[in-house]
Amino acid sequence: MDPESGAIAQKEFERAQQELDRNNVLAALVCLERALGIWDDPLWYSRLAFCIAKQRGHLTRAFELCRSAIEHDPENPLHYLYLGKVHLVAGKTSDALQAFRQGMSLGGSPELERMLAVIGIRKTPLISFLSRDNLLNKYLGIMLARFGLR
Repeated sequence: MDPESGAIAQKEFERAQQELDRNNVLAALVCLERALGIWDDPLWYSRLAFCIAKQRGHLTRAFELCRSAIEHDPENPLHYLYLGKVHLVAGKTSDALQAFRQGMSLGGSPELERMLAVIGIRKTPLISFLSRDNLLNKYLGIMLARFGLR
């Protein structure tokens, strides 16, 4: 690859990052696809994964891209940030929390801290041997919270 096309790909990636910072996922997706069409960089996959999951709903492909990015650079907390965001798009809050916490253990970032604060700290399940998603735990917790007992 020549230096000129590498510079173009880098500019497209930077533009995509700016769009993600502005919450414009569609524009970021377009820029990332252009950048990856010019230069295939696995470090960009996690951002692409979030965009694909959010805009197109292709969750399987998004999880594959996140795993690939993490395999290539397992010490980068941003990969775990975007993996957690993909989990949130998929409706898997507990998996998202686990990914965010793993990212924090690798050094963290302000965005990871913000995502953890947004989700919040959850209380332990009332009946500990049942899963958090069990209907008994769920509705018992809701009823006790409404009565102010939890």
